[in-house]
Order: sequence, then structure tokens, then C-alpha cells
Amino acid sequence: MTAGKSNKIIIDLCGGTGSWSKPYKEAGYDVRLVTLPDNNVLTYEPPENVYGILAAPPCTAFSITGKRNKENMNKAMEVVNACINIIEMCKPVFWALENPVGFLSDFIGKQKLIFQPFEYGDGWTKKTAVWGSFNIPIPIYKWADCPKVNLPKRAGRKKPSLPYAHKNQILDIPQMSWAKDLCKTDADARAITPPSFARAFYEANK
Repeated sequence: MTAGKSNKIIIDLCGGTGSWSKPYKEAGYDVRLVTLPDNNVLTYEPPENVYGILAAPPCTAFSITGKRNKENMNKAMEVVNACINIIEMCKPVFWALENPVGFLSDFIGKQKLIFQPFEYGDGWTKKTAVWGSFNIPIPIYKWADCPKVNLPKRAGRKKPSLPYAHKNQILDIPQMSWAKDLCKTDADARAITPPSFARAFYEANK
């Protein structure tokens, strides 16, 4: 453990399996996973001196393919606003909020980054938007030269897509196998932050 890292608090809001904050935890940071059922962002009271905040509010209501209705949007925005309020309260050194590319930008403005997992070495597609104040990790691959995996392909598409895969298919990918005991549903597995992106984000925002 590097001296000083254990004193740096990272809050992982709506973090699910903790996949995004995993590199920070492995490096010795004080990671606080705020996710249901044990912790709720709507009632969470953050500690002082937070170093970084990662937020991944549920995305179904904002998805291009999801059911877009007022009730779903209101509930989803309640969670998003709770994340933003915690960020504003803590004023961390860096913060980032991610959601698959969809309608969230209509509510909170333009994202800082849009990435595909394959750009960092995870061989599938799931176009993701990230808002915040952070250093952008530099992409290192194009689709032609990234490592490939065996995942389903959407009809008419050449690249495998994580949102169309089932839990067992996703967790059979070697870099995702660590989460087998943490994922109860397909949605849990699909929500895992691409491991190579999580690592690249950590390296850019230590």
C-alpha cells in the first residue's frame, strides 16, 4: 500500500459491484461503496475530506431503448440529483458520473467524455457518457486491434454488444469473472464498468 492512499476517500455512488472503484480499492484507497440495499444515495451523509467521487445512477429511464415516461424519469432524476448534491457538498478533487449514451444529457447538459469499452481494451461495445471534473483517460485501441471476446452481436451489427448479453455470457469473460458471486441478474452484469476503462480512469485520476 502506498503511503497516503489509505487516507484518500473515494465514494462510489450507486456502485453496484464496485467495479469502477475496484482499482482504487486494490491500490489502498479508502473506498466507500454506496449502493442498495445497504446504502441509499437518497439518504447518504458523506464524510468530510472526500478525495474523489464516482457515480453510476441507474440508466433504464434514460436509455434510448428504455421506456421513457414521466414517472420513470422523475424517479431516476431523484437519484441523479442526489448524486449531484453529494458531489456539490463534498467538493472532491475529482468527480465523474456515468450513464449509457441516452437522454440524461437533456437534463444535466453535455457530457465531458463518450467512450466505448474496446477503446481501452475490453472487446465489446457499450457507448457510455461521462460527466464531471476529471482527467480523461487516453484511448489506446481501435476496434481493429483491440482484444476480442465472444459475446452476442445485435442483428445487423459486426461488434459484440454488452447490453444484449446474458449474465452467464458476461461473467464468462475472464476479466469479469471476479464478479460472479456479486451479480444476481443480467442487469447487474451489464452494469459492470468495463475493467480496462476502470483501470485507465484510475491511472488518469489517482
